[in-house]
Amino acid sequence: MGIIEQIIFLVFIINAVGAIITVFRKPRNITTIWAWLLTLIFLPVIGFLIYAFCGRGIDGETMYRFEQGDEERVKEINGIIQEDNRHVDHNEPDQLYPATKSLVKYFQNLDESPLAVRNELEFFLDGTDKFERLFVDLREAQSTIHVEYYAFFNDRIGNRFMRILEEKAAEGVEVKMIYDPWGSPKTNKQFFETLIKNGGKVTPFITSRNILAKTRLNYHLHRKIVVVDGQISWTGGFNVGDQYLGESKRFGRWRDTHGRIEGTASFTLQEIFIRDWNASVTNKADRMSYLPEYFVLPQKEIKKGVPMQIVADGPDSSEQIIKDGFVRLILSAEKSVWIQSPYLVPDETMISAILIAVRSGIDVRIMIPNMPDHPFIYRATQYYANYLHQRGVKIYHYADGFIHSKTIVVDDELATFGSTNQDIRSYELNFEVSSFIYDPEVAQLFRKIFEEDMENCIELTDEMIANQSHWLNFKQRFSRLLSPVL
Repeated sequence: MGIIEQIIFLVFIINAVGAIITVFRKPRNITTIWAWLLTLIFLPVIGFLIYAFCGRGIDGETMYRFEQGDEERVKEINGIIQEDNRHVDHNEPDQLYPATKSLVKYFQNLDESPLAVRNELEFFLDGTDKFERLFVDLREAQSTIHVEYYAFFNDRIGNRFMRILEEKAAEGVEVKMIYDPWGSPKTNKQFFETLIKNGGKVTPFITSRNILAKTRLNYHLHRKIVVVDGQISWTGGFNVGDQYLGESKRFGRWRDTHGRIEGTASFTLQEIFIRDWNASVTNKADRMSYLPEYFVLPQKEIKKGVPMQIVADGPDSSEQIIKDGFVRLILSAEKSVWIQSPYLVPDETMISAILIAVRSGIDVRIMIPNMPDHPFIYRATQYYANYLHQRGVKIYHYADGFIHSKTIVVDDELATFGSTNQDIRSYELNFEVSSFIYDPEVAQLFRKIFEEDMENCIELTDEMIANQSHWLNFKQRFSRLLSPVL
């Protein structure tokens, strides 16, 4: 062996040892360990640079620091919700469905998410309908507008949205906005200039600051939240951009699920916004307090409430709270589990839950897009779609545009919607928010919507899988290897 070969061999050994030490310094699941080992070993030096910016994690304690008195104020607000629940006509969740009692306690224990009952819900599946109704709420705002989005585009609908915020700020309404620059590439200082001049305040999410020094490149704000006057809120899957109105030639129709909430569940979304704002602003004077005007009981009479919990999760937490909530939902099913997600890259825990349900005779259906928006993720999605189909899951490819909806409906009893995809990125790397609804009427509505969407789907078959080329199979398997770090 010559000198050059010896040097190459030595570098390989040092790199491999360094990779093992680096990956095992932090607790991880097995699939993530193998993905990072492959990256570090087969991409010497480059792999370590990728890891430095994308793989080191986030210190949640330094991100979300309560000021003195804030924790007590949050407990008071949650107490107001619980007291208000007593005055609303509703069935206790555990009386409706046996598994809900433990699920409610799970979210209360891990996320301190209160069960809120005095809620009126309205759902929007079309971007145009969603934004027109949202703009009505914004124009009618009297005191506060708080906005938080992953993607906020500088296009027609984005500029309409911004003009309303500018007008309301000029009227004296408190307007605050958080955005993720990674998902909003053209929303620069000039884009926000008039809003700030009129008195509004804007901040990029904390993960966009010091991305090199703090290694935050791989972590993104994926939440979609609007809270108006402390009592009306919006959350779900739609971002702000013309493509979400179905105006993209690439995607065509954009099918999503977004919810308008009027009621005490809005308090939780307000709390999430305040935490994210305080973590993101650089000037301590700009921090928000948990003021009474941010948490206003519904002004309209809501005789029959919808019990629900809104849950936030992200890489700041050592637990995968939302994903484990999904697992609990799936394992509670007695008849059916129907899932919609634009990405299907589940981890081993979620795969096990799905397969346990199928093997228990549960009708499990998963609806995914029939076109990619991210090539590697789509090929990984195809891999898992094939894998789950071959084990009894019914897979539906939505063919009337792009489906971006993130919902689950179980037994016509329980339902979820929000920003959380069925992929490892949403489970571990993104800051997400999802709503868990304990109401049969909402669950039955979601089932009906799923059935209507099935009319625009192609069901995956054994023959379709058999006809996939060897090259496509290779791309699927390769993408699957990278799925923990996509």
